[in-house]
Amino acid sequence: MRPMKLSLPLCGVLAVLALAPGAAFAQHDHAAHAHAAAPVPPPAQRWAADATLGTDMGQIHTVLEQLRHYEMGHMDATLALDRVSAIEESAADIFAKCRLAPEQDAVLHGMLVPLLAAVRKFKADPADMGQLAAMREAVAGYPRYFEAPGWTAETGHMH
Repeated sequence: MRPMKLSLPLCGVLAVLALAPGAAFAQHDHAAHAHAAAPVPPPAQRWAADATLGTDMGQIHTVLEQLRHYEMGHMDATLALDRVSAIEESAADIFAKCRLAPEQDAVLHGMLVPLLAAVRKFKADPADMGQLAAMREAVAGYPRYFEAPGWTAETGHMH
């Protein structure tokens, strides 16, 4: 499988997020990512995910499933915040190691940016359960675009 390469604008998003967590989205130039704004129809055959992308997106999805326990009151906020930090770590790993074609990059960018925005909002207010739904929604389309063993393309849920 050929290595995937993230575009420089996507790598820049990670740098902005890492350097200025509170102001990352206020300073981010969304015009530079106009390619991500236009919806990309799912491919006829899902794109291959390299080991990093498959592992890290699987980890993100697993954590989001674990956070259902928090929503039901079976997990405390400290553990929920720890789990959300694991989502950030997986996203950072994707940004650092994945190499994608431009169209694939745009699709993944369109998932990870809203995911990380919801993570930041949740970290600021762990009582905002709506951010957990926003995180799930952000990655729900992943199995429609990328090979995702264990996920269903219809719902984004794992089996």
